[in-house]
Amino acid sequence: MTQSLGLTLKIWKQRGPDVKGALQTYEVRDISTEASFLEMLDILNERLVLNGEEPVAFDHDCREGICGACGAVVNGKAHGPLKETTLCQLHMRHFKDGDVVVIEPWRSRAFTLIKDLMVDRSALDAIIQAGGYVSVNTGGAPDANAVAVSQELSEKAMDAAECIGCGACVAACPNGAAMLFTSARVSHLAQLPQGKPEAKKRVASMVACMSEQGFGNCGNERECEAACPKGISITHIARMNREFLKSFFK
Repeated sequence: MTQSLGLTLKIWKQRGPDVKGALQTYEVRDISTEASFLEMLDILNERLVLNGEEPVAFDHDCREGICGACGAVVNGKAHGPLKETTLCQLHMRHFKDGDVVVIEPWRSRAFTLIKDLMVDRSALDAIIQAGGYVSVNTGGAPDANAVAVSQELSEKAMDAAECIGCGACVAACPNGAAMLFTSARVSHLAQLPQGKPEAKKRVASMVACMSEQGFGNCGNERECEAACPKGISITHIARMNREFLKSFFK
């Protein structure tokens, strides 16, 4: 049976990066437990607009947990309290009637706040542009059997490729590091034969770009792994470190 909730929302409101922000309190009623977290914000915004108030700005796109566009810190946890779940896939049945829910944007020096819950995550795009790809021109798609890859190896590569680039790892890290994100990209290609020719150049360029973008250093806290909605393992960080050391040798 569908139930409804009444919640007190404390949402970070900030008009821009150079304007002081603060938590603003909103009361919402009759929120279905079947609604997703973003649908709950939609309902709040509809009511705010009807009352002539400014809606809350937040990021979203596919709402299927695969694009990485959504993201906010809910009660101190990136993407909310449910493990390996994106914010758009978090449902209100995981909250209780009368709960106070604090919603804040990603906090990181490398992520400039745009407005309210929206941040600029183009620093992650810059890391990808630095080398997170295979640049060889292959023409048409080759037959799947043209390059032999074992199932075990392909599965490990796909585990890394699951990263959706949402930035939760950065927001959860006490140092604001992007090591989990970067290592997932490096590890994905490092394990496949297609990625071998550019392996040394790739890891050196991506690690350098990561530093240039203002991300912090990994402190082995494992908060990134705990916050990742796709369950990316920190073993990929270890692989990236090995690949980085290998890049110094010809």
